[in-house]
Amino acid sequence: MSNILAIVGRPNVGKSTLFNRLTESRKAIVDEASGVTRDRQYAQAIWGGKEFTVIDTGGYVKGSEDEFEGEIRKQVEIALEEATAILFVVDVTVGVTDLDQVVADLLRRTAKKVFVVANKADNHERIAESAAFYAFGLGDQVHAISSINGSGTGDLLDEVIKEFAADQGDESSEIPRIAIVGRPNVGKSSFLNTLMGIERNIVTPIAGTTRDAVGTHYKAYGFDFILTDTAGLRKKSKVDEDVEFYSVMRSIRAIENADVCILLIEADQGMMAQDMNIFQLAIKNKKGLVIMVNKWDLFEGKESNTMKRVKAQIIDKIAPFTDVPIIFTSVLEKQRIHEVLKQAVSVFENRKKKISTSKLNKEMLPVIEQNPPPSVKGKFVRVKFVSMLPTYKPTFVFYCNHPQYVKEPYKRFIENRLREKYDFTGVPIQLFFRKK
Repeated sequence: MSNILAIVGRPNVGKSTLFNRLTESRKAIVDEASGVTRDRQYAQAIWGGKEFTVIDTGGYVKGSEDEFEGEIRKQVEIALEEATAILFVVDVTVGVTDLDQVVADLLRRTAKKVFVVANKADNHERIAESAAFYAFGLGDQVHAISSINGSGTGDLLDEVIKEFAADQGDESSEIPRIAIVGRPNVGKSSFLNTLMGIERNIVTPIAGTTRDAVGTHYKAYGFDFILTDTAGLRKKSKVDEDVEFYSVMRSIRAIENADVCILLIEADQGMMAQDMNIFQLAIKNKKGLVIMVNKWDLFEGKESNTMKRVKAQIIDKIAPFTDVPIIFTSVLEKQRIHEVLKQAVSVFENRKKKISTSKLNKEMLPVIEQNPPPSVKGKFVRVKFVSMLPTYKPTFVFYCNHPQYVKEPYKRFIENRLREKYDFTGVPIQLFFRKK
C-alpha cells in the first residue's frame, strides 16, 4: 500500500520549503509572496528505509478571505481522505491566526494522524514560542523545526514513518496489477471499455478506492490481471484546483500500487510535458512501463517509415531509459490493443525475473574485466562480486574496491549489458556499487 504524506496549511508558512527539504529537491518554487505554489507538487522521499510520497498542498487563491477559506477547505478535505498522515505547518514567527484555526478545525475531525509543525523555529526563543500551537488540540506534541536549515526535521520524520505501513511492495502479487495512465482524453477509459466489451467472462469489478481509479479483474484470451483506469493529469489552467489535486493523488496511488503502467499518449501529439511527468513518476516508483500510442488511425501524413520516425522521436524524449515497449494502436478500430496487454504481461514477468548469483558472476565479471571503469586519480576500480537482491524490483549490487569512483556513464554501460543478456524490457533497474 502506498504511503502519502500531505503538507497542509495557510500560505507563506514554509510548506514548499519543507517539501523541498523532505524530498531533497527544488521542485517547489519558494518565495516570500503568498500564492506562489499554483501547481500541485509531489515527489518521492525516503526515511528510515521507508519510501513515501510527499505532496505540497499549498494553493494559489485570489479574492476575499471567504473564497480563500473555501479553497483551503477543499484542499484539506481531499488531503484528509487520501493521505496516510498530515503535516499541519504553521509559522512560529506569526503565531496562531484565524486561517490556522480554519485548517485546525477540519483536522480535528479526522482519524488520520496529524503532526503540528511549527516552522521557522531556528533559535531557542522561537522554539519556546511554538508551545502556543498546543491550543489547536491536535496531538500531544508540537514539532518545532526550521525548513531552511533542516533542524528538527529528522526527529519529525522519525515520528511520521511510524504511521506508515512497511513497504511490502508486490512480492506477494500473483496477478499483475496494471494501471492505465495518461493525460485526459487520450483514450484511457475507451481502452478499458473496449476490453470489457470484447470480453464475455469479466469477473465482477473489484471495489475500487474511488470513482476515478477503479480496479477491474480482467480474465480473457489467456490474460489474467487487475486493470485500473485513472483520472488524467492535466495542466492546471484547464481545471479547478480541487479537481486537479484530486486526480493527482488518485493517479499517484494507482501508480504506486501497480506492477506495470500502460502510458497512453496521442499519436499526433507525441510525448508532451505532462506525459513525461507521468513517465518519470512511474520510473521513480520503479514500475514496469509500456507506452501505448493511441489514435494511430487518425494520424495524418502516414508513410512507410512514419511509425519508425515517431517511435524514434518518443525514444529521444524518454532517454536514457529507452528499453520500453512502444505499441501503435487505435482503440476505436481495435487495432493491436491485445498486443499492449501481451507486452504488459511480459514486462510484469521481466520485473519478477531472478538471476542466480553464480550465473551473474560467470557472465558479468568477464564483461567488466574487458571494459573496466575508467581510473580516477590513478585508482583502478576492480569489481570482485555481483549479486541480485531478493526484492520485487530488479536490483543489482556490484562489490568493488573503490565504489565512489564509478560514475553514471559506466553504470549506464553496465545496465545496458544486463538488459542485453537478461531482457529487462520495460523495467527500471537499480544498480549499487558497494565496498567489498
